[in-house]
Amino acid sequence: MREKRVIQATVTMAMPPQKSGEALRIFKSFAERCRDEPGCISCHLYEDLQEKNVFMLKEMWRSEGDLDRHLCSEEYRNLLLILEMALKQPEIRFDTISSSTG
Repeated sequence: MREKRVIQATVTMAMPPQKSGEALRIFKSFAERCRDEPGCISCHLYEDLQEKNVFMLKEMWRSEGDLDRHLCSEEYRNLLLILEMALKQPEIRFDTISSSTG
């Protein structure tokens, strides 16, 4: 039997203060649309309470194939364009989760 693995995609970015409001609106809209994509388990946007204008977008996908389709979408390409506004290079991580307890 094949092991079921979930993929977590995380993007963390620091935005310039004058762009953070616009970025927040765009990220919220992106997260809402992402949740409707096939294979998306969840998509959440977080704002750092200690560092101003730092945001984290966390997505969970049922499979690598679902994530791959998402990464090739026009929606994701638009997100990458927004990340170019960041103060420093955003951190983008992809983690494979084979089990979870708790």
